[in-house]
Amino acid sequence: MRVLFELDKKDYGEDDERYFRPSVRAVIKKDGRFAMVHSRKYDYYKFPGGGIEDGEDHAAALIREVREETGLTVDSASVREYGMVRRSQKGKSEGTVFVQDNFYYLCEVREGNSGQNLDDYEDEEGFTLEYVTAEKVIETNRNADHGEMNGDEFYELMIERDARVMELILHTF
Repeated sequence: MRVLFELDKKDYGEDDERYFRPSVRAVIKKDGRFAMVHSRKYDYYKFPGGGIEDGEDHAAALIREVREETGLTVDSASVREYGMVRRSQKGKSEGTVFVQDNFYYLCEVREGNSGQNLDDYEDEEGFTLEYVTAEKVIETNRNADHGEMNGDEFYELMIERDARVMELILHTF
């Protein structure tokens, strides 16, 4: 898969232990708007998706994660590679580096919604499915007050990641 860009804070030591967390993200466009997960608590948008479980292929992880976070059902025949973003930064534990390869896929969803099945932190953040314009995603992620996430470089880099991907998509489609 082509590399879209890398986000590397370089805020860690060369010998720090690497913690790898690959993930998949869905790019779903309908009627000029994108299906995004909105954190109502911290006011940011992210592409639906999440971590790939051990032994799980990308398509299966994408289908599972999109259904859990949004209730939408991805049409497996529609899944196409878009690109990958690597995010590297100091981990939450001392002496660690968090490395996340985010694999973005263009896809379509079937009609209907089966309801969300959120993790505790996702529920606490008030994750909701919203169809929004690319411009709204970029504006919100870059300029909204993200509450207690403001100044937290770990989360700020994640929020910026999806704003930058959306900018690329905006110039592609």
